[in-house]
Amino acid sequence: MTALSIAVALGGPLIGVIGFAMSYDTLSKKAASWGFSEQLAPWFPIGVDASIIVFLALDLYLIRKDTPWPLLRLAAHAMTGATIWFNASSQGEIGDDVVKAASHGVMPFLFVIGVEAARRLFIKKTQLEAGTHTDRIPLQRWILAPVATPRFYRRMRLHNVASYPQMIRREQDLIGYKQWLTRKYNGDLSKASEDERLPMKMAAHGYTVAEALALPERQEREAETRAEEQERRRLDAETRREVARKRAEAERLEADGELEAVRARVEGETGQARAHAKAQVGAAQRAVVLEEQALETAVIAEARAREAEAARREAKEREQKAAADLQTAVLERQAAEKRKEAAEADRVAAAEASAIETAAIAEARKVAAEADRAAAETARAAAETRRAAAEADRRTQEENTRQEVALAQRLAAREAAAEAELRAAEARLAAAEIERSAVETEDAARLTPRERAVRKVARMTFAAGLTVDGLAAEDVHHELCDLISIADVQRELAVSSTDTASKYRQEAAALIVHGYRP
Repeated sequence: MTALSIAVALGGPLIGVIGFAMSYDTLSKKAASWGFSEQLAPWFPIGVDASIIVFLALDLYLIRKDTPWPLLRLAAHAMTGATIWFNASSQGEIGDDVVKAASHGVMPFLFVIGVEAARRLFIKKTQLEAGTHTDRIPLQRWILAPVATPRFYRRMRLHNVASYPQMIRREQDLIGYKQWLTRKYNGDLSKASEDERLPMKMAAHGYTVAEALALPERQEREAETRAEEQERRRLDAETRREVARKRAEAERLEADGELEAVRARVEGETGQARAHAKAQVGAAQRAVVLEEQALETAVIAEARAREAEAARREAKEREQKAAADLQTAVLERQAAEKRKEAAEADRVAAAEASAIETAAIAEARKVAAEADRAAAETARAAAETRRAAAEADRRTQEENTRQEVALAQRLAAREAAAEAELRAAEARLAAAEIERSAVETEDAARLTPRERAVRKVARMTFAAGLTVDGLAAEDVHHELCDLISIADVQRELAVSSTDTASKYRQEAAALIVHGYRP
């Protein structure tokens, strides 16, 4: 085999080269006489012979890739016939000198025979490697059994039986089984059961005797396997449904527990806020009552002020009247003095004019003058008394006015405090509503306790007055730290670790930077 392989490897290419050279020499000379130009005439034999090699090589390549295309082989054979014809007819008419024509056409023919032999060997090797080789039915069987062999060939090809001896054994087994069944039922195969007749029925479908007899048992096993698999899937599905139901029930109970806890906490906070709000509303109502009372008091105070003003005017009038009385008294005293002087002058004049007046008359005039003076003194004392009383009334009225103004100021301060407390209560109530809404949103989002804590710290920061417009990320953190201390976070979230509270503040700042708003 080694020697044969060497001989083929050396001789085949040698024959091909010789045939190609002879064909090239013959056709290149003849092409010029067939109308080809001097430049294209040498390329004519190359195109014809190279096409044969390319078509055959491409055919072998496609066979190797398990995608054969018979048209390539037919094209190669057609070009082989053409080059044989061209070479044979290059020396004139083929019938004029058959030997000469054959000598020019035999070399391309030998080349194609060599290529076909290599192709056959290549295809056989490829089929053996791929496991697709099929034995051929010997020629003697076609000759000796011309009727049965086509049916034999048909079953062999239809059922992809590659081995001819294996197909023979199948036929022998089927014939032997039929003979055994005939002997078992004394030649009446109709008495055989359906399972016993299966090999004859299934032979046309490629089953062997053993495969046909084992078919019912195999189908029963497959049916049992399918039933077991179906039952297993059903049990698995029931188990999964039960597990899913229990898991869903557990999650529901857990969610209900969390919801109840949050609801209790929110209701407590809301109740507390409402209580504070009610207290503040009550305080506001009391403040309103006090305000009304203050208004009434202010009205009373205004009335008293008007009365005091009237009293002041009356006192002033009395004072003016007293001053007038005092002036009158002064004038009266001056008049008295003048009258006294006049009386004295009269007395002197009288004494000088008349010496005849008696001592009694002079004494009487003196008593009268003394009486007038006493009356003037009394009037002046009365005027002083009235002026002192008017001054006391004025001071009393000013003190009353000052007390009324102080009372009005205290009432206004209380009213402002009540208004501020009312606004604080409303703010706390709004904060409680925001907190409740945020908790409900967090429950719907199924946030973790840590995420809830971080969001609560963020809400505390906004409630403390944080404004993030125009602030950088680090500025937001600094502002948050200024507004909310670690102690505030520990107190609100019941956290004992300062490190955890600090991390909550950092995460809250990052959450606010990324757009969180309560």
